[in-house]
Amino acid sequence: MRDPVTMRSLALKAFTLALLAVAPASVKAGPSQMGSAFDFNFTSIDGKPMPLSDYKGKVLVVVNTASFCGFTKQYSGLQKLYETYEPRGLVVVGVPSNDFGGQEPGNSAKIKEFCEGNFGITFPMTDKYVVKGEAAHPFYKWAAEVLGPKATPGWNFHKYIVGRDGSLVQSFFSGSEPNSKEVIAAIEGALAKPAGTQ
Repeated sequence: MRDPVTMRSLALKAFTLALLAVAPASVKAGPSQMGSAFDFNFTSIDGKPMPLSDYKGKVLVVVNTASFCGFTKQYSGLQKLYETYEPRGLVVVGVPSNDFGGQEPGNSAKIKEFCEGNFGITFPMTDKYVVKGEAAHPFYKWAAEVLGPKATPGWNFHKYIVGRDGSLVQSFFSGSEPNSKEVIAAIEGALAKPAGTQ
């Protein structure tokens, strides 16, 4: 007989697979949007103000993360994206969240230690936030308004691509690896456009 922890882990994996089976791979933004990603503020994992306006003119990948998820290995791909494209103006922003399966239970110090120690993360990370529902951080509420409810995070490692002008370009669900052709194409496309032409 399997122990309760193993059974819970298997149940979460089954749920995640079922979720991915019915979810589209990505959602693209329409031509008109209200507001900008650069209107929103986070607190960094170090407790300092982290306004997204600090990244005006950059392309952002905003991704909700968790330390104990089946997708946690995507941290490696996100770090590689950051290292590869940062010279061209890409910033990855990690947003730790405990919304899905209780897979990010630690405080900011533990999360930072885990990310740096296990994956060598150097891209900006925020404090832990809620990313779904009524209590969601305002950035996530705005993204849901722009792209629609189908583009809201359904699990950890949901990715939003933000253009140089602060517009939402595209949303990718958890199963989309950071180095997938689709994600790379969206990033390359956004980097190729100057601010104001997304």
